[in-house]
Amino acid sequence: MAAIFVCTDALPTDVTFTWLQAEQLLGIAPRFVAMVPTPDGRGYWEVKSDGTLAAFGDAGDFGDMAGQTLNAPIVGMAATPDGLGYWFVAADGGIFSFGDASFFGSTGALRLNAPIVGMAATPDGLGYWFVAADGGIFSFGDARFFGSMGAHPLNRPIVGMAVDEATGGYWLVAADGGIFSFGAPFYGSTGAIHLNQPIVGVEAAADGSGYRFVAADGGVFCFNVPFEGSMGSVTLAEPVSGMAATGTDGYWLVADDGGIFTFGGAGFFGSSG
Repeated sequence: MAAIFVCTDALPTDVTFTWLQAEQLLGIAPRFVAMVPTPDGRGYWEVKSDGTLAAFGDAGDFGDMAGQTLNAPIVGMAATPDGLGYWFVAADGGIFSFGDASFFGSTGALRLNAPIVGMAATPDGLGYWFVAADGGIFSFGDARFFGSMGAHPLNRPIVGMAVDEATGGYWLVAADGGIFSFGAPFYGSTGAIHLNQPIVGVEAAADGSGYRFVAADGGVFCFNVPFEGSMGSVTLAEPVSGMAATGTDGYWLVADDGGIFTFGGAGFFGSSG
């Protein structure tokens, strides 16, 4: 849905219309857009589009954006290597740092060709990348730029990214499961396969040996990493919105309502669903 707001050339004096106000007027409840595990895999965070955080297991609560005015919804999250901080990124590339997470820059003041859809942090926590729906990559701190799809036509928009800790490169995944590798090996994709539901997230093995996708119906697609199960054949209350891994032997799926589904060696520490 799109709308055009027309006013005089004078600045409004009584109201600033925000994304969250638009969601409230349209009756759209904030949804959980990302979950991130702690370094030891004994906890995780969930974050909503309004910047509200939920922490489980040994995940510490270092603050969130609850009750704050956002120019654009939160779309992604990443944690520091020691688990004592994290970042939120908004659709306009605005970055919010908590705990010991340092600020290395943002695109909040730039006009973007397409909205930001996710982020990833470097292994040492001294930088991060944003990825936009058109495949554009924005690098900050010690995050190296290996290339992007920003100037190339895409069959479907990019929905997420994952870092190859073995090479320092990264993978981008599109809604059809197409994979684009930059400084990282290609292990396969679902770009030529008809999917029941679009891909909504990607995660990589800690040693860079492979990656997995998850679709909105909870279907999981594995490339060079073990398949531990999925929610593809189960009726879900809300669609899946993302996934995260613990080493190479397990993973979590998170739904729009904060529901958590665990597979393999991934532990369940609670959920918002």
